[in-house]
Amino acid sequence: MNYELFIAKRIIASKRYKSSISSPIIKIAIIAIALGITIMMISLATGFGLQQKIREKLSGFNGHVQITNFDNNNSEITLEPVSTEQDFYPEFSTVSGINNIQVYATKAGIIRTASDFEGIIFKGVASDYNWSFFKDYLVEGVLPNYSEEVSNEVLISKEIANRMQLNLGDTCNILFVKKDTNKPPWLRVVTIVGIYNSGFQDFDENFVIADIRHIQKMNRWEANQVGGFEVILNDFNEIESKSDEIYLQTSSTLNSISILEKYPAIFEWINLFDNNIYLIIAIMILVSGINMVTALLVLILERTQMIGILKALGSNNLSIRKVFLYNAGYLILKGLFWGNLIGFIILFIQYKFEIINLNPETYYVDTVPIAFNIVYILLLNIGTLLLCLLMLIIPSIIVSKISPAKAIKFE
Repeated sequence: MNYELFIAKRIIASKRYKSSISSPIIKIAIIAIALGITIMMISLATGFGLQQKIREKLSGFNGHVQITNFDNNNSEITLEPVSTEQDFYPEFSTVSGINNIQVYATKAGIIRTASDFEGIIFKGVASDYNWSFFKDYLVEGVLPNYSEEVSNEVLISKEIANRMQLNLGDTCNILFVKKDTNKPPWLRVVTIVGIYNSGFQDFDENFVIADIRHIQKMNRWEANQVGGFEVILNDFNEIESKSDEIYLQTSSTLNSISILEKYPAIFEWINLFDNNIYLIIAIMILVSGINMVTALLVLILERTQMIGILKALGSNNLSIRKVFLYNAGYLILKGLFWGNLIGFIILFIQYKFEIINLNPETYYVDTVPIAFNIVYILLLNIGTLLLCLLMLIIPSIIVSKISPAKAIKFE
């Protein structure tokens, strides 16, 4: 029988223990651990959630990897066409882990109504386009269908719709300037069949999704010529290695660039969240550990007489230290339980009702996103428990300094 655990349980169950001098200090230690694990869970879920949402939105508008012609064009507008007669299209069989490869082309345009006009990026897509991203952010209407003849249906953002005072089902004119500025611009009359709101303002205020065949016609391209290819991967974490593989498997006349390379500043910024998360976790564990050290020392000093009796009965220092470490472990687990409960409630409320909002101009999202990862939360709890117990090993050595003769006092 584990008598150390038996004694620890008796101490915990004792009424005297619950009304002792150490009781307030013990409660403070439990509260500190509970608050610590709650803050760590929130920082973990919101930090990873923000990273995930920003990555999702960048890849939704650009794919994970883009394949285009080599040129000096650093804008969002595609100038030189690429033939669709490639070994990797419509299926990239030489590289694993690819979900979809889709064609696209972009052209600068001006959307005009009777009372206003605004510059936009007219993004053309085809029947092979993966609409799953826009399906999640569609707020009105339906997604366009480009599988049959040339379609005038377009998908615009809520941002553009509000600024131009456009509604679902409205028609509007989009003008495209020709290379020869002396000639009148091309005019496309389009119908709004869907309105999306991704919350990524840099894209929402610019992109109109339309049929790629309009761009092919205006640019005098053949039916097999497009602006480029967007590659969607199964796993974002493989983006660097897959981007290198794609580059090696494509023609020497083509270039492939991942969104990590296309938007380095954004990804450097969101990678800083990791440092913030690690710093918060380190501070919270340190604070929790210090509170537990204080509680343990008070417990030991309060139980000096019991320690003396156990030593007189033949218990060694290691066994007595185990009693107090078991006791401390119970307190840590109690704090973790309440901390997890509070943390899950707060995160669930934010996930379900989106109470806390953010400025999309700064954070690229309009509400605090939550990413639940049970594995990370379990590791966080296990790590907190182990680190706090390790911090308690040294102060528990005070047990060996207590002399039985001086500790035992009979009334």
